[in-house]
Amino acid sequence: MLVAVDIGNTNIVLGFMDNSTIAGSYRITTKTSRSSDEYGLMIKEFLNMSGFEADDVDDVIITSVVPKVMYSFRSAIIKFFDIDPMVVGPGIKTGINIRMDDPASVGGDILAGCAGAYFVYGGPALVIDFGTATTYAYVDASGALTAGLITVGIQSGAAALWGQTAQLPEVEIIKPDTILSSSTRSAMQAGLYYNFLGGVERTIEQFRQELATDFKVIATGGLGRVFAHDIDAVDTFDSNLLFKGMALIYARNTQR
Repeated sequence: MLVAVDIGNTNIVLGFMDNSTIAGSYRITTKTSRSSDEYGLMIKEFLNMSGFEADDVDDVIITSVVPKVMYSFRSAIIKFFDIDPMVVGPGIKTGINIRMDDPASVGGDILAGCAGAYFVYGGPALVIDFGTATTYAYVDASGALTAGLITVGIQSGAAALWGQTAQLPEVEIIKPDTILSSSTRSAMQAGLYYNFLGGVERTIEQFRQELATDFKVIATGGLGRVFAHDIDAVDTFDSNLLFKGMALIYARNTQR
């Protein structure tokens, strides 16, 4: 079994991949203060919840945008599973040709998402990841990453709204029943939802105008499911896109 791990600024997401089947998926809040022992015990507990043992783990692949967490997490994999994990980064074959000004700056999570989208759904494709940040990555028909866009994630934007405004409460990010709000809470939910929704739609349209070509739109990420089905331009929402991409990258680098 392959364990795929995406270490993000807010959450660490783990996927247990039994051949091509995702047998379990779990989230851990990202905390730089956690020790390798804490991470190791959490992973073992999640494995047990999915019906696996530590001995069932054949290998581990990681993408990370949080260097401060990597030492403890990697140490946990080595200590508890006796495995030095593969890390998506320079020197790793992804199958994606990076045609950006600074290829080394492209995050492993973005590359995994692009690999998953291109090799599972085909190209050209615009990959949207609704995470702590919302990222857009365009992969052309040949499998080249040629353009990208990074903007604030809706959860981060919402936190800034109620964090900077004393009288505004924290609200759940959901699709409201109506935009005709009659309370502060519902007004915030409607404003956050439709403002973000409109921004996504306009961004996709701008890609279409400037590329002057047709492409698939593949969405993923924790809050993607809240919006993806309300945006006609999104062709597919795949919550496991990064795991699929990481599995493909792992196979490419181990010839499996």
